[in-house]
Amino acid sequence: MRSQIPRAVGALFEPAQAGAFKLANRIVMAPLTRNRAGPGLVPGKLAAEYYAQRATAGLIVAEATQISAQAQGYADTPGCYTDEQVTGWKKVTDAVHAKGGTIVVQLWHTGRVSHTSFQKDGQAPVGPSAIRANTKTFLARKGFVDVSTPRALEIGEIPGIVEDFRYASIRALEAGFDGVELHGAHGYLLDAFLRDGTNHRTDAYGGSIENRARLILEVAAACSHAIGANRLGVRISPVSSAGDSRDSNPQPLFNHVVEGLSRLRLAYLHVVEGETGGARDSIAFDYDALRDRFEGDWMVNNGYSREMAMETVTSGRADLVSFGRLFMANPDLVERLSKDAPLNTLMDQKTFYGGGAHGYTDYPTLEQSHASAERISA
Repeated sequence: MRSQIPRAVGALFEPAQAGAFKLANRIVMAPLTRNRAGPGLVPGKLAAEYYAQRATAGLIVAEATQISAQAQGYADTPGCYTDEQVTGWKKVTDAVHAKGGTIVVQLWHTGRVSHTSFQKDGQAPVGPSAIRANTKTFLARKGFVDVSTPRALEIGEIPGIVEDFRYASIRALEAGFDGVELHGAHGYLLDAFLRDGTNHRTDAYGGSIENRARLILEVAAACSHAIGANRLGVRISPVSSAGDSRDSNPQPLFNHVVEGLSRLRLAYLHVVEGETGGARDSIAFDYDALRDRFEGDWMVNNGYSREMAMETVTSGRADLVSFGRLFMANPDLVERLSKDAPLNTLMDQKTFYGGGAHGYTDYPTLEQSHASAERISA
């Protein structure tokens, strides 16, 4: 059983080491889909500015990024498999590194959470089984629409999926990323294979827990061999229903998954606790049982406040805490949390997905807010 060693009260703001990553603090920017990639699904100048503004995070996990053309499920989300995409990301990573930051990219295959309009020749997206997800995707000029019914991947296609993840992880390092996080959460392809509510296969990738966990473990092994396990993390969401994710008994499933991932000696495991963006105790689940099974650094996410994050790291219950929406609205979140300063409120939700600088790179820092207040009072 892994011991939880108490730390100093201010440990959240102290330097840390997670795998190969030397972190200025234990505050992580969670991956946030913002739908602002340009033609060819290439991140542009605004993305470089956006991430550089947030480079004081101990670690930035860049937005979910496609491993292939087939992997796309939303409009204007970036890829990391073409030369143009790699060049675009290099400008982002250079900007972050120039500010002293550390950045990894989250790689995903959206699986059945996709739409025929993103697939070659309007074909069906792919999943473990031909079961349509009761969720929506985001289309340019149309907004949110129902996802399409997928087709089940043929077993002979699965090695190609593993290879796409491996190849994209290599390209990510070429793009200047310090490492990679695999998106194994929220109903996307790797998560959908895990769940008995979405995986009705009868071959080596379906049925038993061991079979359903086979794909995520194969992908993690392939990527760790390609870039080094100490540069690889994985994100999971054991009880979240995001993406119409369903399983009849998640505890033994994720106990097994975490044991398998631990054997790879990854840099960290990123765990979404409870319902994504909602209740943290939506379903009874023993997260400590998972942590006892994992040897690497433990990152937690979902609705953490300053006080919760400080207590969680101080107690040793987690090594890192990731913040999503707070980082959207507060580019200098680390400074604000360290000073217990007021936080910006989020702008109109219409600015979350798609658009330009408004609601993306124009949130003020504390310094900018103070300067503005001084001008008003002068």
